[in-house]
Amino acid sequence: MRDRRSVMWIVLLAVFLVFARIAPAQDAAGDKSLRLKIGDPRYKDKVLEVASDELYSVETGKPIPFAKMIQEMKGSRIIHVGETHNSLSMHDLQFKIIQALYDQDRALAIGLEMFPATSQDILTKWSLGFMSEDEFVREAQWYVHWNFNFAYYRKIFLFAKENRIPVYALNAPKDIITKIRMQGWDALRDEEKALVPKPDLTHPEHRQLIRTIFESADLPPQMKGAGLDMMFEGLYRAQSAWDHVMAANALEGVRKERKKMVVLAGSGHLIYNLGINLRAYQQSQMPFKTVISVFVEKGKPSAQVARSLGDYLFGVPEEARPAFPSVGLSFKKFKGIDNLVIDAKPIDGAALGRDFEKGDIVLSVDGKAYIDINELRTFLARFKWDEEVKFRLLRTAQEREVALKFQPAPPAEMNK
Repeated sequence: MRDRRSVMWIVLLAVFLVFARIAPAQDAAGDKSLRLKIGDPRYKDKVLEVASDELYSVETGKPIPFAKMIQEMKGSRIIHVGETHNSLSMHDLQFKIIQALYDQDRALAIGLEMFPATSQDILTKWSLGFMSEDEFVREAQWYVHWNFNFAYYRKIFLFAKENRIPVYALNAPKDIITKIRMQGWDALRDEEKALVPKPDLTHPEHRQLIRTIFESADLPPQMKGAGLDMMFEGLYRAQSAWDHVMAANALEGVRKERKKMVVLAGSGHLIYNLGINLRAYQQSQMPFKTVISVFVEKGKPSAQVARSLGDYLFGVPEEARPAFPSVGLSFKKFKGIDNLVIDAKPIDGAALGRDFEKGDIVLSVDGKAYIDINELRTFLARFKWDEEVKFRLLRTAQEREVALKFQPAPPAEMNK
């Protein structure tokens, strides 16, 4: 029987490396993936010291004024801006770039990792001004498609709506990516292949990057056997499929709108210009630029990263905690049961270490019964740090009440 630590890491890998998508660690200090000698051959053997709140041009290796960066982007058809999904500072930078590019040229569109292309009709309704924020979050199923608080992205969405900027869904349905991870692209049905073009799995530097990120996880010895390579190959197929389909959908939007597009995606899809950006360029030869933000550890003047990491690098001060708390609970619907069910024992967020178990039936939350996952997660997203919500659960035919306080998980729980 596996010990608790082994089981936890299996779940962590499945959730974070597959469903939450592969992404580099938050700070550069201990992250080998941010200092690899790959990418643009002009810069891949060089490093850059990135200071907090400072913007750098990779071409010169020196700080660059924000306005000059925007001016240099004028000839590009696609601007890729990376993010750590729960960093408000990075989303603020994305908003600032979108606003400045729109001021420069109103022929602008926005592409989003957060939604599969099947959600495009809802995004079009939003960008045309036909929906309120509450209607959009509900009808777009934001908290089904994405694990992060809508408030991180609110300014971007409101700016798009106010200025009628077209917004495009770039991603693929999760079930198709899962099938590619488990069985490969050839296992897809014809209609699924039409949604996700066959990805290239042969780029050596991209494989090196994703392998480095994969191996940065502190895997227990039990998982370092022959199965590790097989696990990586599945994850690499998934990551490559994500990159390829998002590139293809971004290009479709650029051609349809005849506008420049700002692509917002996790930095793991963009660093070293080896992900979405490379695949879009290979398919179109359209000029592009990439902006990558790097966390600078508290108390240090700068973070040392590979100069080839992007076209522009921005230093973000290390954040003590995210702007909005993460619940850390996933929910599931079962046929014949109206109530929601907790899908897995929490492995992160405020629920980590609290009295929640896989299979708990959620009878009510703060006195209200919920039958819709998006509705419950929308409600939970309203809570701020140090606030509390009460769950009434049914476990093994016994009712229990669990008070969930929105606080970071204790370090002891994180290390179990």
